[in-house]
Amino acid sequence: MTYKAHFRRFFAADPDRLHVAAHSHHPWPDVTYEAQMQCWNDAARLADRKWAHLFADIWPAVQGHIAALLALPDPNSLTFGPNTHGFLVRLLSCLPSGRPIRVLTTDGEFHSFARQIRRLEEEGLATVHRVPTEPFASFSERFADAARHEADLVYVSQVFYDSGFAVADLTTLVDAVAVGKAMIVIDGYHGFLALPTDLAAVANRTFYLAGGYKYAMAGEGAVFLHAPPDICPRPRDTGWYAAFTALEELNDGHVGYATDGSRFLGATFDPVGLYRLRAVLDWLTETGIDVPMIHAHVQALQQTFVDGLAKLDLPTLNPDQLIVPVSVAARGHFLTFRTPEAGPIYQRLLAENVITDYRGDRLRFGFGLYHDEQDIDRLCRTISGALA
Repeated sequence: MTYKAHFRRFFAADPDRLHVAAHSHHPWPDVTYEAQMQCWNDAARLADRKWAHLFADIWPAVQGHIAALLALPDPNSLTFGPNTHGFLVRLLSCLPSGRPIRVLTTDGEFHSFARQIRRLEEEGLATVHRVPTEPFASFSERFADAARHEADLVYVSQVFYDSGFAVADLTTLVDAVAVGKAMIVIDGYHGFLALPTDLAAVANRTFYLAGGYKYAMAGEGAVFLHAPPDICPRPRDTGWYAAFTALEELNDGHVGYATDGSRFLGATFDPVGLYRLRAVLDWLTETGIDVPMIHAHVQALQQTFVDGLAKLDLPTLNPDQLIVPVSVAARGHFLTFRTPEAGPIYQRLLAENVITDYRGDRLRFGFGLYHDEQDIDRLCRTISGALA
């Protein structure tokens, strides 16, 4: 089945482009165009009153969709922001002061976390234990063993950005963390709307961070945080929106906070990303497209691509270079090849208007809802011509 008809505007902008970096900037479905225009029109029509409309209409609609997708018990545990880094800094501001924070994480975390925590480490403000993600077969066991030790922060990805390996059982991972004061954060950006995800069993203990830029197909500016109730009620890094629901009650001389997820809000932001995200989630619901369907569609395309690549028998790019083979079910929606030729291959394909991406010796191909088998056939033909 093909869903291309829902993405006409993006395809029309560059009809010859073959975008196979769906783990980065997804094409947006056409409903996001109307949503973007609606945001502008609402600002013109309502001016300052647009915020009341946002919090009364757009905000709860997106909360409801995401809570249903993740099996969260209370949509109000969700709050929104422009990027993951803002939420990360607020989460860090909840941790103990006066001594270095103790961090348990992995060597496969994305830059938004890895760079920030490394900088704190340079200043002696954090001690960090990084569990290697490889070998993947023993990762869960090794991480669980490390998690038995006391930590202030446990931060781990649902799907690792540099390999595509997925943590298959988030509940077991969370349960392995020593009972205590550790803040547990799951970076779900490569999991949300890609892998079926049920957080019901860990929602009262675990923060979950994701957004619209990748698999949610909604673009920038629509990141969300699930904040468990009663954990970290007063972040030190705080904006005035963190008490937006109770501004009239702040008369006791203390800095007040909302009691739901909005305690992690910052300040004024551009709401257009939320308009787009609501439009995408409404569209998926109305058309009956769910996450298991998306996941099955992408996994089938991955298998078709790997089978086609094997037939080409190219020394510079072949299935033996996959970091996570398609035989491993615990994988995300992109395939990562380890090859010293990653950069040159990327450039040769880019010259043919085929968009991939690479980081060091890792070349990534990502597929999405809008791809079909004809795209895979074209991709294999292009690779054959460019690398033969």
